[in-house]
Amino acid sequence: MSRSSAASLPVRPGEELWTDEELGEVRAELADEAAGLRAEIDQAESQIAQRLGDTVSEAGDDEADASSKLYEREQELALTHNTRELLEQTEHALARIDAGTYGVCESCGKPIGKARLLAFPRATLCVECKQRQERR
Repeated sequence: MSRSSAASLPVRPGEELWTDEELGEVRAELADEAAGLRAEIDQAESQIAQRLGDTVSEAGDDEADASSKLYEREQELALTHNTRELLEQTEHALARIDAGTYGVCESCGKPIGKARLLAFPRATLCVECKQRQERR
């Protein structure tokens, strides 16, 4: 990113403008996180596929064993779903950085706040809009 593009990202009153270094660090953190999440999803999917393949050999299990294994599979699927959602949010933040819209609240269009983004880089809403959303 050029200096003007990092400095052109919105900040709340009283906050210093983004620097290329700060934005680069956030981008690198998000990119690393996305890579880790992709690896986690790949590993979980292969484990789920392996366990589904084991279903045939488990045909003789009693009801308790079968129920326990089904519960474990459902838990793995739920965790994989949550990881996918986190990956989606992370990729969305990276796309917003690339598009120059990082830091703009997707609800009201005001600045999210540099401090909020440094603490939670995937934020898409300012604090006020997030609080309003959570009250619903």
